[in-house]
Amino acid sequence: MRPRPPIQGRGIFSGTGLILTGLAATLAALVFPIWSYADRSGTGVDVLNAQTVSTQYGPLSALDREFVTKVRLAGLWELPAGRQAQAKGTTEAVRTAGAHLVDGHTFLDERVRAVASRLGLALPNEPNAQQQGWLDELDAAQGVAYDREFANILRLAHGRVFSVVAQVRASTRNSLVRGLADDANTTVLDHIKILEATGYVDFDALARDLAADSTPPITRSPAPPGPTTDPAPAVPVAPAPSPTYPLPPAAASPPPGS
Repeated sequence: MRPRPPIQGRGIFSGTGLILTGLAATLAALVFPIWSYADRSGTGVDVLNAQTVSTQYGPLSALDREFVTKVRLAGLWELPAGRQAQAKGTTEAVRTAGAHLVDGHTFLDERVRAVASRLGLALPNEPNAQQQGWLDELDAAQGVAYDREFANILRLAHGRVFSVVAQVRASTRNSLVRGLADDANTTVLDHIKILEATGYVDFDALARDLAADSTPPITRSPAPPGPTTDPAPAVPVAPAPSPTYPLPPAAASPPPGS
């Protein structure tokens, strides 16, 4: 009897079949991530669009709403801190810095409340826990120790918000928010300069603190009115007159350590 020839591989068990199967598996692995994420939102543009609503002053993003809330929160603790510095500061430069805080945040608080009213946004009426903690530290400090605490706490807080103001001013599409950012930029920069002019700012400690906390936590702001399906054209807003403040010379107070 003639021997039967060996069975040749067929289908996926053949050499060619195994190669084709491997190629198909590789292709599936490459295609799967594209398919599985094709309908998912995850990019910065997706997030921006998902959290942006329409207003008659232009689109209002989540960052815009966050910024409006932060301006209000800043005034809720920096106004009393400024009044306190006017009374407790041991040098003219510290008392002048307190006056700048009072003037600047009185102006900004009026502006932010007007903007929030026109955009239909609710605003907080009390400082947050961190801000209240800063006020408690200032309440407990006395004499030159108070001057140092005041200058460094307020300078750190203004340095943190300065970058947020710049980001909002550069990216917002809302004319009301843009005008508020202009005013906030002028006021915050003035406060930074006036606090540094006290002579008590520890720039080494400031740099370390800002580096350690380069991304401040976001305080969630109340939801704005729902988006409209057919918003009116954006209404241009004339910029409000920004306050100007004369700065005292840096030599108005003794340098740290004296």
